[in-house]
Amino acid sequence: MRFKSSLTNGFQAFAVAGVNTVSFGITAAEEARPGLLGFAVKRALKGQRFEYRPGFKVFRSLIPHPTKDTRVSTKDHPVQSFVWDDFTARPDSEYEYRFHPLRGTPDRLDRTADPIRIRVRTEPLFSDKEHDVFFNRGVASSQAYAERFKNKSPDKLPPKKRAEALQWLSRELDDAILKFIASAERGDALLCCFYEFRYDPVVQALKDAVERRGVNVQVIIDAKLNGRTTRDKKTGKTVTVPAFPREDNLATIKRVGFPTAHERVKLRVARKNDIHHNKFMVLLKGAHKTPTEVWTGSTNISAGGIFGQTNVGHWVRNKDVAKAFRAYWDLLHTDPGGAAGDDRATVRRKNKEFQQAVEQLQNVPAAIEVVPPGVSAVFSPRTVMKVLEMYFEMVSSAKAVGCITLAFGVAAGLKSRLRDNTADSAIVFMLLEKEDRPPRKARGKPAAKAKPKVPFVRLTAANNGYEAFGALIRDPLYQWARETNTQKLDLNQHVAYIHSKFLLMDPLGGDPIVVTGSANFSEPSTTGNDENMLIVRGDRRVADIYFTEFNRLFNHYYFRAVHERAAGATRAAPNDSLFLKEDPAEWLSAYEPGKLRAKRVQMYARMSGPTLL
Repeated sequence: MRFKSSLTNGFQAFAVAGVNTVSFGITAAEEARPGLLGFAVKRALKGQRFEYRPGFKVFRSLIPHPTKDTRVSTKDHPVQSFVWDDFTARPDSEYEYRFHPLRGTPDRLDRTADPIRIRVRTEPLFSDKEHDVFFNRGVASSQAYAERFKNKSPDKLPPKKRAEALQWLSRELDDAILKFIASAERGDALLCCFYEFRYDPVVQALKDAVERRGVNVQVIIDAKLNGRTTRDKKTGKTVTVPAFPREDNLATIKRVGFPTAHERVKLRVARKNDIHHNKFMVLLKGAHKTPTEVWTGSTNISAGGIFGQTNVGHWVRNKDVAKAFRAYWDLLHTDPGGAAGDDRATVRRKNKEFQQAVEQLQNVPAAIEVVPPGVSAVFSPRTVMKVLEMYFEMVSSAKAVGCITLAFGVAAGLKSRLRDNTADSAIVFMLLEKEDRPPRKARGKPAAKAKPKVPFVRLTAANNGYEAFGALIRDPLYQWARETNTQKLDLNQHVAYIHSKFLLMDPLGGDPIVVTGSANFSEPSTTGNDENMLIVRGDRRVADIYFTEFNRLFNHYYFRAVHERAAGATRAAPNDSLFLKEDPAEWLSAYEPGKLRAKRVQMYARMSGPTLL
């Protein structure tokens, strides 16, 4: 939900509340800015007492040598920002926040100004509405994980601490998956499609649904015979790389004892050069097996998907959407496409027939203006790229703001649309797994020798584009502790940070669009892989949840990405950003018109439909 405060001495606060995250923007008239050292922030859950929120940065004159054990309050070391986020809110709760403007000097703060008061209400984790959305923490590379769990893998912690670490990392994403499965009752059916099917508790829950409740569970899993031999770079010996995820999936089914009789498990083996990348379940209710609800999103059924890299689960209660997913499941259950032993002509023919069959399942909008209100499903593979081009257009043609997660780089189609943007265009936030950089062969070589096929273009503030990418604090500095990542925690092998796949078009407007699902925004995910996406239009609640979580993740990794770039450029980590500014003009200058922080404040000030609670 969206909220605003009353105007108080030239200040006004705006807030967007998701489930666990509340994002704030504060406008300040020119006459309210002089001498402002920042805001002391207090929060109270309804019916409880106010407490100052903790701070992290400190005034150097008061604490010249902070350590990782330094703890401060915004009461004395204020927030020097007009945008702020609370990542610790409880679901379905009402809070009041008070932003106290502080002036004076660090050692003699003037606290006499009236606070800006704003009340907000967070969304419930589970509801009876059409959509529920669940994000894992996705930030194992964090000061919080370093402090709480000493950067150790959950499996290397004592049992009680291990459970605490897994709960912290998943943030109820695993609970939501299990709850969806538990919603299937005797006589119901669950039709499942999984790329990875190797997290025991979920496989066990589906087994229990069959054996204890009489649910008809049927599962399609990726079982491509894509194993290979390769040469080990260190030893020079030839080694065998097992088929993935086939071998892990089959091993989990055997270990858990998931029932396989009556073709309960269908192996997806056709089209071995593409992947069965879906992660969805369809709930069919009653004797007539009526499709009613769908679980989808980016979360693989694996420890790394649930506890490691960023992921989202999306629960949809919509019979039309469920019916569409059921039809798609029925098609996949035939294992369509070119098979082993087929000649090239037969493979091409079968693959095209499969793509056409997917397209014939339903009419899919290929232009923003014809996307209907509500929720639409989109399935892959497809013969043409129109849907992907529409996604890129959603980001590039936003009126105010576009947001997108990109696990495998900025696609050429998106970059071509954004490269002509100017500083006056809508702001675009991109959250990437890795920094967008020239191809490796081109880096560090003269342009004449590199000869990249397509000249590299970097999107910058000049295009009103801002990029954050997966990064961590590698070395301790002042109060910043060394961090880890999901690869070091043995949770993920390839994608360590950003695995979610969603975009937002004008999420704070009156007609927001959210696109979310299993597909990376790429050509292979459109024309090659088995994939599914949802397009949700006009649902502000859904947009608010996705926006606050995108904001949380972008802010977390943006700081680390800037820190990593600066450290790489200077061979030393920047010290200045770790301390508060003691001259108000220094931090206020970051909010001059045209700068990123000023643009972010305006996102909130111009959002549609904030209420005074």
